[in-house]
Amino acid sequence: MRQYGIIRGMKKAQNVVEKVLSAHLVEGDPAKDPELGIRIDQTLTQDATGTMAYLQFESMDVPRVKTDLSVSYVDHNTVQIGFENADDHDFLQSIAKKYGIVYSKCGNGICHQLHLERFGKPGTTLLGSDSHTPTGGGIGQIAIGAGGIDIAVAMAGGAFHIPTPKVRAIVLKGKLKKGVSAKDVILKVLEKYGTKGNVGWIFEYTGPGVATLDVPSRATITNMGAELGVTTSVFPSDAVTKQFLAAQGRAKDFVKIVADKGAKYDDMFVVDLAKVEPMMAAPHSPGNIVTVKSMKGTKVNQIMIGSCTNSSYRDIRTVALYLKGKHVADDVEVGIACGSRQVINMLAKDGSLAILHSAGCRMLENACGFCIGAHMSPRTGAVSLRTNNRNFEGRSGTKSAQVYLVSPETAAASALTGKVELPTKKPVAAVPSPKKFPIDDSMFLYRATAGKGVKGAEIVRGPNIAPVPKGMPLAKDLKAVAAIKVGDKITTDHIMPAGARLKFRSNIPEYAKFVFEPCDPKFHDKCLANKEKGLANVIVAGESYGQGSSREHAALCPMYLGVKAVIAKSIERIHRANLVNFGIVPFLFENPKDYDKLAAGDRLELKGIRAAVEGDGVLEVKGPKGTFRVKTALSDREKHLLLCGGLLASL
Repeated sequence: MRQYGIIRGMKKAQNVVEKVLSAHLVEGDPAKDPELGIRIDQTLTQDATGTMAYLQFESMDVPRVKTDLSVSYVDHNTVQIGFENADDHDFLQSIAKKYGIVYSKCGNGICHQLHLERFGKPGTTLLGSDSHTPTGGGIGQIAIGAGGIDIAVAMAGGAFHIPTPKVRAIVLKGKLKKGVSAKDVILKVLEKYGTKGNVGWIFEYTGPGVATLDVPSRATITNMGAELGVTTSVFPSDAVTKQFLAAQGRAKDFVKIVADKGAKYDDMFVVDLAKVEPMMAAPHSPGNIVTVKSMKGTKVNQIMIGSCTNSSYRDIRTVALYLKGKHVADDVEVGIACGSRQVINMLAKDGSLAILHSAGCRMLENACGFCIGAHMSPRTGAVSLRTNNRNFEGRSGTKSAQVYLVSPETAAASALTGKVELPTKKPVAAVPSPKKFPIDDSMFLYRATAGKGVKGAEIVRGPNIAPVPKGMPLAKDLKAVAAIKVGDKITTDHIMPAGARLKFRSNIPEYAKFVFEPCDPKFHDKCLANKEKGLANVIVAGESYGQGSSREHAALCPMYLGVKAVIAKSIERIHRANLVNFGIVPFLFENPKDYDKLAAGDRLELKGIRAAVEGDGVLEVKGPKGTFRVKTALSDREKHLLLCGGLLASL
């Protein structure tokens, strides 16, 4: 393992990751420790995860946030059918006022686009309760997605813990051809590394090709780095970053951070931008990569453009240039969601908004909406091209839909014919980086009291906001039931459905009724029945369990239902951290073939589980087909949390 020279008082060439982490290290030695604790400068939440994060922060009895900046965004559940979402937004606004948090009102835009525009700073750390927080890496920020309780701890002044990272250099050379863009680059990287097996890595983009990419393009790449399962992704902060921040009226926030000559990396992958061709992710995984050329002519029913991945001015203006003076095909539906009010204002001023309207596009609210299945679900069996970052089965709101992830260029070219088309056939001119962005921060509330709060401010709580449940200390032995057995690549959408169910996020007893609804609608009832019999519940899973969204409810709700352990072939980083935070032991099969010995409903005996957690993490489990061994590698901090029953129970 490489040593961070600054920590050890040595002068050595450092890469960007080493420079930022060494400046923020508060616990651990990267030369010998498997886990590091870092200081967090900024936090962000969104409304789907924020309510729980702030309920947890409240329980810590801290009078105000201790970060340099914390922002509460409302961008997920903006469709207000019923009282739940509106009540939660009132709660979030009142919490922000009291504790010194900036509040971004509903309609202001998508958290990652807004934070990049107005708050992100090179060389700082950002922790967000959304898995696409690494968007901030586009400006040289170490930005990491995590569960809400980790954000609560950071706001209270605590360290955030990550596995000591390995750093892979993604060396970019050359320049993209016309009609090819950053989305195609990250899909190329996903083609190489897939969606699993990258836990503990940080991807750092370097090389001469970096200078050819503007900040929105860089942010698209770091945003979708989340699908790789890496801790985060980052670009250097250079002349391009400086120009972007100056155009946003934030020249004072610029800090140059580039890798030193001779900096070392644990691995390297070279991408020749000139050879990248239009790519797409086929159903039902961001790692299922094909070329647009191979899919050319495929009938398309719906096209959705926007989301936190591709909703910048550069992206939407490019779409407008493709559609100028034309009309979308009669039998295709096209919806566009911009990332912020700033983007909309710029499109209105340069005539792009009129072009898009005239072309037959539906202009949607600048929010997450269609990406999380909150609206614009495709018809039965539809083929939907989308510029967002995930195409998990059913995530769009329609289980039978075939969702493909594409670039804005491919989406626009295909909209004109209703079939998959190559955007390189008739490419448009590149959109230049604006010399000055229009600034309107009027929908960011409480900026004057950020970090201070308003003494005596009253918290508004609707009837759907319930207390946060706490876990119980881990027992010496467990008699348990395999409450469910699932396969590979089970996402947090499988575990904890979003869409129409997301409005219950502040009410754990109610939301818990829908745990594993897409896999086993009776899971909730089975778990409660087992609890009544004094039996613990265990989840059995395959590879890459818990990939996707950072939603901690995928651990919190199972904990509420009496789940004490997960036994899987592999578990993704954020979800594993959430399991530990809520007192659920994340075990891996010592022999992956033992997965085949188990079935849903099997009785299991986990004798000595507490001793195993306290010790080397190895446990012999007794099942109906004999015994098998499971293992977990835990830091001392993680052991303490699991023994207590989770982070809140440990306080």
